[in-house]
Amino acid sequence: MEVLLGDIEPGRGALPHAHPGIEQVCYLLEGAAHVEIDGERFDMQPGDACFFPPDKPHLFQATTKRAKVLVIYAPPYLEKPENVRK
Repeated sequence: MEVLLGDIEPGRGALPHAHPGIEQVCYLLEGAAHVEIDGERFDMQPGDACFFPPDKPHLFQATTKRAKVLVIYAPPYLEKPENVRK
């Protein structure tokens, strides 16, 4: 497992991508975010969490405010290019 703290400016975030064989959970600590998971769309407020299944395309963007988000990967993502598919 790998746990990261993200600080994302409004309008920024992760473009659509997937992680082969890696599960991901995002827990929003501050701000607001827009999320898309395999075509499903919703908005997040502080205290909300979302789950990105392995191999499913997803997007995460801060919206009106700077977003602080706890990101959890299992197994670890390790920022390796082979662990992401665009």
